[in-house]
Amino acid sequence: MNNYTNTIEVKTTASKAYNALAYHIPLWWTEMFEGASEKTGDIFTIRFGADIYKTMQVKEAISDTKMIWNVEDSLIALPELKNQTEWIGTTIVWEIEETEENSRIKVTHLGLNPDIECYDICSNGWIQFLGSLKLFLETGNGTPYKK
Repeated sequence: MNNYTNTIEVKTTASKAYNALAYHIPLWWTEMFEGASEKTGDIFTIRFGADIYKTMQVKEAISDTKMIWNVEDSLIALPELKNQTEWIGTTIVWEIEETEENSRIKVTHLGLNPDIECYDICSNGWIQFLGSLKLFLETGNGTPYKK
């Protein structure tokens, strides 16, 4: 299966990219953040309004190079989706590689593939928030979902 994957080039260090994933999710993904996302075993929930949320556990946190999140619970309560819990059991893998001038951030969402119902909506969401992550890392101001 073709899992969703995307890579962005960012004018930043690997350390700053990693810190954005570990400590600054509310500044680029969604302001509606609860919990902790810093170390292995941490659990956090992100929300996009009242009807969309995802609860994740940090499965692996390797400073400046990799972060893995398992989706423990999720609801995407949109009327066009019959299966609103498709993210449950999926895994999000972040890989960071520092180059001479930039850092490459690759996200792979294992389980998010063209065969599942929310693929178009969710892959477009990833594009939007990866853009916000890049903006946050390069300017200090992302465009997260606002309460």
